[in-house]
Amino acid sequence: MTSTLVLVRHGQSTWNLENLFTGWYDADLSERGRAEAAAAGTAMLDAGLHPTVLHTSLQTRAIRTADIALDEMGLLWLPVRRHWRLNERHYGALQGLDKKQTTEKYGKEQVFEWRRSYTTPPPPLDWDDERHPRFDARYADLPPDVLPASECLADVVARMLPYWFDGIVPDLKAGHTVLVVAHGNSLRALIKHLDGISDDDIAEVNLPTGVPMLYQLGGDMRPTEAKPLVERYLGDADAAKAAAEAVAKQAG
Repeated sequence: MTSTLVLVRHGQSTWNLENLFTGWYDADLSERGRAEAAAAGTAMLDAGLHPTVLHTSLQTRAIRTADIALDEMGLLWLPVRRHWRLNERHYGALQGLDKKQTTEKYGKEQVFEWRRSYTTPPPPLDWDDERHPRFDARYADLPPDVLPASECLADVVARMLPYWFDGIVPDLKAGHTVLVVAHGNSLRALIKHLDGISDDDIAEVNLPTGVPMLYQLGGDMRPTEAKPLVERYLGDADAAKAAAEAVAKQAG
């Protein structure tokens, strides 16, 4: 049996627009982001996809994207599962800083290491920093020591995969067409797992905002076909590729 999985990075957020490190800050969508979310719904409809269950993070930009896309499809009634393990990577003390100014201050190599290294996290938030997620009501039921003060992509893989296996895979095995609306790094973590991308090569994977990606998975929950990511995008593949290249240049 083949299972259908659709991944969508949220539409452009207000902090994406301002080129700020966002992480766990709860930025909403920009006007362009709302348009991207609607276009994602249209792209799924045009591809004949009809999700039957939705998974999102606990962050507004992902939730808003999903709502707008599903509204476009007439599917606002879908069952929804939300989990903090699908949240964006925590950018630590970089959160809220301008990416270009940070590059000018610390150098391109250091910022690339913080943004794209698999094992090097940015400097962490102090325990008492008001930006620490332990002060956010949506995480009040979690042990504070579970909540990150900074993360590298390896950390995101480690906290995301349990939800993949325990939350998403059961829906796929039950025959659902699963839509996951999340973030650049939580989705990169999942794509790394699905496509078996190496620790080094994942640094070059950049996801455009608001563009659905389609995976057909076999019984082993691996893609039935190995293909470049650009061939998984729904809609205009050239536009999606150009948008992904723009993401790669954000720190420049």
